[in-house]
Amino acid sequence: MNLSNTIPTTTLGSNGKTVKSLCIGTWAWGDKIFWNYGNNYGESQVRAAFEAALESGLDFFDTAEIYGFGLSEELIGKFMQETGHRVEIATKYAPSPWRFNAQSVSDALTASLKRLRVERVSLYQVHWPFTFLLSQETLMNALADEVERGRISSVGVSNYSAAQMREAHQILAARGVPLAVNQTRYSLLTRQIETNGIFDTARELGVTLLAYSPLAQGLLTGKYTVEQYQEPTGVRRFDPRFSRSGLEKISLLISLLRQLGEKYDRTPAQVALNWLIAQGNVIPIPGAKTAEQVRQNAGAVGWQLSNEDVTQLAQVSQSFRV
Repeated sequence: MNLSNTIPTTTLGSNGKTVKSLCIGTWAWGDKIFWNYGNNYGESQVRAAFEAALESGLDFFDTAEIYGFGLSEELIGKFMQETGHRVEIATKYAPSPWRFNAQSVSDALTASLKRLRVERVSLYQVHWPFTFLLSQETLMNALADEVERGRISSVGVSNYSAAQMREAHQILAARGVPLAVNQTRYSLLTRQIETNGIFDTARELGVTLLAYSPLAQGLLTGKYTVEQYQEPTGVRRFDPRFSRSGLEKISLLISLLRQLGEKYDRTPAQVALNWLIAQGNVIPIPGAKTAEQVRQNAGAVGWQLSNEDVTQLAQVSQSFRV
């Protein structure tokens, strides 16, 4: 059953592609360093996740050349070919120190397109604002060239501050190319973009926000509680929010997510993702390694929190704006 018609859509920037308002994050697809790909999950699991996304009506995927050192892109390309189903793809360019001219941008895009087995991507983003030897002007003009060549539909940035976003927007505007996206960390537990100018500047410039880590590494799923405390493992060992005291600080918010989940017959994670969509101009990017995780993510769309509930969640998570 295709549920495409029940899922809300968002336009990337002022005139980019219209995509589903929930995007599937694929950092874990092929990544051995952070996610231990190949150990307790592998290609068959992420292929099932890809197919579950299509069955759920979700066809917008976010990846990057650095995820699994290209393997994430390769897997998406392979799955598209195997299923015969084209999807909307957002990928990212890494402005690494050894990339110092416009040709490096073109070469990186060529390599990504080859791995993805496509001639064009819906969104091409600069992964972080460090420019090293490549100026923002050179970088943005190289991306504008690729829009003109037809190899990317929209230009985006990632992890850019309000001022950096405004500079990128200005350089692109001189070429008649809109800045479509800023991909940034945003969740009920990381609301700093509301106070540091990113949220307001994006709205002013017509830039769509893609929210990565929208479930705060799983904290907003309700899986981690003081009552059932266990010593964190993996990358979570280094995140103080997973400590006992960290979990105590979020207990009131998790309790409210549970209450609203019962009200709407949804999970705490689905409520947390729905809250992000309710902010307007925001597309959450929850990661998914398995078909079940994709189906859980899909349950965040096709319904709406009431205005009162959106406001209550904002009030309870107010301290996470700073």
